[in-house]
Amino acid sequence: MKQIFDVVGFGALNVDKLYKVNKIAGPEEEGFVISCEEACGGSAANTIVGLARLGCKVSFIGKVANDREGKMLLDDFRREGVNIKGIIKAENGRSGVVMGFVDPKGERALYVDPGVNDTISFEEINLEYAFKTKFLHLTSFVGEKSFETQKKLVESLPEHVKVSLDPGELYARKGCKGLEPLISKCFVLMPNVKELTLLTGGKDYVAGAEKLLEMGVKIVAVKLGSRGCYVTDGEESHHVEAFRVEVVDTTGAGDAFCAGFLYGLLNNKSLKKCGEIGNFVASRCIMKMGARAGLPRLEELKLLL
Repeated sequence: MKQIFDVVGFGALNVDKLYKVNKIAGPEEEGFVISCEEACGGSAANTIVGLARLGCKVSFIGKVANDREGKMLLDDFRREGVNIKGIIKAENGRSGVVMGFVDPKGERALYVDPGVNDTISFEEINLEYAFKTKFLHLTSFVGEKSFETQKKLVESLPEHVKVSLDPGELYARKGCKGLEPLISKCFVLMPNVKELTLLTGGKDYVAGAEKLLEMGVKIVAVKLGSRGCYVTDGEESHHVEAFRVEVVDTTGAGDAFCAGFLYGLLNNKSLKKCGEIGNFVASRCIMKMGARAGLPRLEELKLLL
């Protein structure tokens, strides 16, 4: 089967409404809003845009409603060069929205309103796009229906399609047992430390990565935030230092890392170099507000390569 895409993303499509605040308020506390921005987001969608900017051929499986936010999401994909023929357009309902609160240190708190993201059935998916790709990149949904659809799609994939998974906290809370249908088919799994702890029940990320390899994952890339990343395939392991930059907003940093890491895999880079590229793309992301504004173009990356 001819592969027409490098990566197809399958995850939630959201409009991010980002509020810069003086602090992340706890229970019974008050804070205030400094500024507000609106941007297109969704974890897999951010990764796909990151790959598009690096010159990869990309498409997306997702769902939007017939509303202002849905139009925003589709228009933004068009501008970035993402193929949108795999996106389902719902006649009713509302498109997904995420409200994010970002403090002066760049730390954040997110609240998700999934909308039609959680209503994707297997029958709605254009398999032409899902099957004609090198990688299918999966991220989380809030509800079970779209998660069940992801599982069914993964079971149906031809052997040449490699699965990559960025679980996010929502899927990590399912644990290894609940996520086993996806994990067992994964070529590369890219959790952060908290997600890895939730998945495996242990705080040692080296041991946690080993457990995922034992479940059938070929490569594990653990995102360590300001400490960089830890990457392993069972044969070799590397701790790759982060790039030192001024942090404006950490929103989308993990998604950006995934874009860089997948770019490295697509271009047959070494495991360590894939980690370096992931860290580089993430470092550029966090220098600007929002998940996509700082994503680099291929010209910037070439300076690293």
